[in-house]
Amino acid sequence: MRIGLQIPSFTFPGGPEQIGPVFGRIAREADQGGLHSLWVMDHFFQIGMVGAPEEPMLEGYSALAYAAALTERITLGTMVTGVTYRHPGILVKTATTLDVLSGGRAWLGIGAAWNEEESRGLGIAFPPTAERFERLEETLRIAQRMWEGDESPFEAEHYRLERPLNSPPALRRPHPPILIGGGGEKKTLRFVARYADACNLFDGDELPHKLDVLREHCEREGRDYTEIEKTSLSYFTSQPSVDAAVDTIGRLAERGIDHAIFSQGTGQDLAGILAEAHTQTEKIVPAGR
Repeated sequence: MRIGLQIPSFTFPGGPEQIGPVFGRIAREADQGGLHSLWVMDHFFQIGMVGAPEEPMLEGYSALAYAAALTERITLGTMVTGVTYRHPGILVKTATTLDVLSGGRAWLGIGAAWNEEESRGLGIAFPPTAERFERLEETLRIAQRMWEGDESPFEAEHYRLERPLNSPPALRRPHPPILIGGGGEKKTLRFVARYADACNLFDGDELPHKLDVLREHCEREGRDYTEIEKTSLSYFTSQPSVDAAVDTIGRLAERGIDHAIFSQGTGQDLAGILAEAHTQTEKIVPAGR
């Protein structure tokens, strides 16, 4: 079982001048503690389930680049980038840059976007749901093409790239893993089966059903279900502990999850707890792929 840490809030004691030092410390602790992955949200305003819009929020890829310079082994990704936030060619270049500078540790976490408030606030186009999914599929096709080194023109409904050059290429082979976030059964999980290396689902009662739906999509797409890394995002609603983390990891492993990612609540300090949980669970739970 792989274990990851998501940092969704940068409301740290001491104000903005402490964001860099505290975030850096957490990244180093997660890396040195043997965690597999470190994630930040790709939002520009804080989201309602975490805090008020005015609370501090870092741009995701800049934050990951900072973390990359402070760490050695941990993989790095956004959980997840809204497809409307960046032009696909620029997004692939950005993820590739992170991969190159981190020594091959980047993920491309992506989804169809949902936060209309921040989009309108910053003047980002926020088309209807159907169009956002069309753009998501085109972006996934562009990412695959650019990481394959195919520079031939790409033309579809929403995006046209005359020469999708991507130099330097990503270090990770065959490419940085593509993780699609969300549990939509008709489109999102179908895109996972068709294009992705990993999915991310919320830890909840519907998790087994969502995995069954993904398995069905894989059968229709001719995709080996076991090739897809199943990740799940969990939250501690009370004070976290090593025992609680170990219990959650064991339960998720039984449900078929390969990679348990825990979201750090405001005021929580999960890196050390998860490092100890990792030490305990690696003795009893088979390691993820």
